[in-house]
Amino acid sequence: MEPGQIRRGQKRAFLMASLQLLLELFLLVSAWKPLACLDSISALDIGPQIPHNGSVPLIIDVHVFVSNVFDVDILEYTVSSSMLLKLSWLDPSLSWHEDTNPRSFITLPSHLLWTPDFTIREALWVDWREHNPRARVSREGFIELYLSLTTKTNCDFELLRFPSDKSDCSLSFHAFSNTAQELQFHPHAVNEIFSVKRDYMVRGLKAQVPHFQVAPCFQLTLSLENTAVKTTMALVVPGVAILLADICGSLLPLKTTERISYKVTLLLSYLVFHSSLVQTLPSSSSCNPLLISYFTSLLILLSVSTIETVLMSALLARGNFSPKISPNLAPREEGLDTANPGPRSEGEGAATQRAASSLSVSLTEPQRKAEEPGKTWAEAMDHIFLLTYVIITGCSQIIFVIVWVWWECKSDLPPAMDAPYGGKPNF
Repeated sequence: MEPGQIRRGQKRAFLMASLQLLLELFLLVSAWKPLACLDSISALDIGPQIPHNGSVPLIIDVHVFVSNVFDVDILEYTVSSSMLLKLSWLDPSLSWHEDTNPRSFITLPSHLLWTPDFTIREALWVDWREHNPRARVSREGFIELYLSLTTKTNCDFELLRFPSDKSDCSLSFHAFSNTAQELQFHPHAVNEIFSVKRDYMVRGLKAQVPHFQVAPCFQLTLSLENTAVKTTMALVVPGVAILLADICGSLLPLKTTERISYKVTLLLSYLVFHSSLVQTLPSSSSCNPLLISYFTSLLILLSVSTIETVLMSALLARGNFSPKISPNLAPREEGLDTANPGPRSEGEGAATQRAASSLSVSLTEPQRKAEEPGKTWAEAMDHIFLLTYVIITGCSQIIFVIVWVWWECKSDLPPAMDAPYGGKPNF
């Protein structure tokens, strides 16, 4: 074999070996790339993780101290509250021996420990007072952490009996960074509200864990009761007073123009009161406050009373309820000699005057009797309407009281509970 062919064969073998070596290096780098990514993730500061508790979830005792409930807005369906959360759980990895450290407990910044990240589902905004609170760690590894917050949440008020309504407002605390197999809550609620100068009072607190939960959570329920006596007086008393004033106005004589002006003025004033009242009362999609129906019925009664007064006065003015009165006849003097109109004696003049006065009296008596039936009929009809109006008004008040005490209104199901918008579908 010639030397040139030998050199070409060696070059070819060297090139093949070089390509094979490069291919092996490429495959080796590709195989170690995921491991390099894991090393880079481990190098990052991912923070403390939830303590491992074996096959059982970590139990956190939660005490919720409600200190204030304020700014209850029934028009916006929102309520603001201030509370303090006391969290306690066990982390054996943080325990130490007495020989190592003689202290029975230490305080550490919360960012050095694992802490649950809470999200309030109903909250419009949440203000955590301290962004990095300090936790107390005991020698056995028990951790206590206090979190103070102020929040504004949505609340579905039951306003059927406003302003004597009672509602339950819920606050759901979720820990979305963990699963239900890793974490569980044991909640407790404590009422620490000492101020009673509020329209809405907290009559009860309840903390529980919902049966169905996507993530670890607990729910705090505030039972609110409206105790605003001022609101009740400001709403109910003016309506009843205007209704009584309308009944008293019906006692005025029908022919007087002051009765019409009184009724119209009363109706216009109530219209202004009703329009301002509708803007202040809350509205609902299913159960509106009963006061809206009550004041609307009062408006209808006042309108009917005013219309009756105007119609009766108009018909009476046109003479439909009183007969026409014939003009007064000039009394004729008896014994007057037209053929001889001369001066008469005093005796004849006195006799003539007495006869004229007796004739005038005899003519005006039938006229007065003719007028009296018209007045009596109009007054009778107006009196009958007044009695009927009083009876209807009294019955409406009694019916309203019965409905207020006994009637119950069931709100419509929310979209999450009613298919096809959400919830469990029906097959």
